[in-house]
Amino acid sequence: MTKNGNSLDQRTFGKLSRLYIIALSTIALSVILSNIFVRQHLKAQQSDSTVINVAGRQRMLSQKLTKEILLLATAETPEARTVIKDRLKKTLLLWQLSHNALQEGDAELGLPAKNSKDISIKFKALNVVFEVIEEAAQRIISSVESNEELTSVSFNKDVNLVRDNEGDFLLIMDQIVNQYSLEADQKVRWLGKLETLLMVLTLVILLGELLFIFWPTAKSVRATLAELLKAEKHAKKMAFDADELSFAKEKSIKELRALSQAMDETLLFARILSSGQIIHIGNKFSRRFKFSRFNDTAMFWNVMSSVESEKIAFENLVTKYKKTGWQGEVKATTKEDESVWLEMAIIPFSPNDEKTELLIIASEITERKAGQLEIERLNKKNFQEEISQQKIISSKIIENQEKEQNRIAKDVHDGIGQMLTGLKYNLESININDIEKTASKIEHLKELTTNIIKGVRTATFNLTPPELSDHGIVPAIIKLTKELARLTGKDIVFFNKTDFSDRLDSLVEINIYRITQEAINNAIKYADSTHILVSLTHSKNILSIVIDDNGKGFDPQNVKNFKNADGGMGMTFMKERIKYIDGRLFLSSEEGKGTRVTLNIPLNDD
Repeated sequence: MTKNGNSLDQRTFGKLSRLYIIALSTIALSVILSNIFVRQHLKAQQSDSTVINVAGRQRMLSQKLTKEILLLATAETPEARTVIKDRLKKTLLLWQLSHNALQEGDAELGLPAKNSKDISIKFKALNVVFEVIEEAAQRIISSVESNEELTSVSFNKDVNLVRDNEGDFLLIMDQIVNQYSLEADQKVRWLGKLETLLMVLTLVILLGELLFIFWPTAKSVRATLAELLKAEKHAKKMAFDADELSFAKEKSIKELRALSQAMDETLLFARILSSGQIIHIGNKFSRRFKFSRFNDTAMFWNVMSSVESEKIAFENLVTKYKKTGWQGEVKATTKEDESVWLEMAIIPFSPNDEKTELLIIASEITERKAGQLEIERLNKKNFQEEISQQKIISSKIIENQEKEQNRIAKDVHDGIGQMLTGLKYNLESININDIEKTASKIEHLKELTTNIIKGVRTATFNLTPPELSDHGIVPAIIKLTKELARLTGKDIVFFNKTDFSDRLDSLVEINIYRITQEAINNAIKYADSTHILVSLTHSKNILSIVIDDNGKGFDPQNVKNFKNADGGMGMTFMKERIKYIDGRLFLSSEEGKGTRVTLNIPLNDD
């Protein structure tokens, strides 16, 4: 008997091992195939964001191109025209490259070489407008390079061509960007459908293994146990072992019952017919939705909600997915009108050939869903606040630009213009026959010429100083502190602690200069300071500039409450500039103890 029993155990163990290997291999294969399908789709979507970004940038470049052409048409000096022309050529080149890359592809930019039919049609319409603007811009650049008059009819015609076609270009480009975005969304939705299909396939595989592998295996195990028990009953010498076996069997049954009860208490579990009638419902489900077990004709959707629209939604789910199964998030309402969010799965199975049932397995996610909805609301609120703040910043920038242009025009008209007029009248009144008056007027003309030169220097000092473009940031800051000290009578000192003298990128230098200028001006205008110290240090990777003053100080937290004031917007502009050059700005102040502004700018590690 022992020998036969061991042989039977070995055969059963071998059969179970093979079945388990087949089941696990099937699950592993389905997971691998699902991963391969998803990865292939994600790989095809990698370039979507790059395409949308480049297409959106084309709109900005076309506006920048038009703006620079208009600036070129109003430029007053050859030097200014040359600078604007060089910027225009760079903008035009980037615009052309991006336009061609969007249609023909660019491996370096990560752009695909093939567009959809709808986008290709839109690009065909766009190319007509593009070529008109491109040819006009090329002719404008050629006119500037050949020193032709910018008031000629042909030049003005080309400027008008660019300006008149810009709107058509932006309109078609917006349609192209929207089409790119629409196609990317379609790919995402297709991926969602693919994931749902793969999930359903996995559940079907699991259900198939339950029905065709684990259930027959369990039956085989029960049959084996029955044979062993029958053999033990016929063995007189194994009576004690038979009692122990019976005790173990009872213990297993109790454990199984306890496990079944634990499942009922832990998960929202129910069995229903394909028509929706409830067969069995777990204890937790019953308590949560106040279901009476004596109501044996209740429909599942009537138990799940007291809201008619939600009942219809549950009924549609059961009707639509009673053969294929379903999993997702649903909203229910208890009899106390409490909203409940569930992550629910509908699993069809057949206990016999003539009957089809549905397993409903759900877990409550009400708190998680509430948190998710709150996060979405806060994100939307923060986005709207950022948009509003950006609008304020943009309007203030435009307002400050207008003020600066009006100030420059007033300085030139009231100061330099009047002095030049006086110079003209004095020159016209000179009588070369009267030597004494002529000598006196020449001395007066010398003094007037000196004042004109000072006025020009003062006006240009408030613009970009020549020291910045010619010698770099350190000479420019030295000149700034000296001039402001002379003009205001305050003690303004610059100290280059580490003898920094390197040149930086022109955009980095002009932003550092403007931030420093704004910090010093704030100390002069708002802090009532008498001493201002500007110190510069550098290391291998960081350039640091610190502006200290002995003024009245303030509470930095209150700056946020003065966005409409010059000081508050000035601080905002400083932060925007430091962000543009990838630097960091620190503000330290206390009422009655002065203010410190620290700029940290990364240096390129060559």
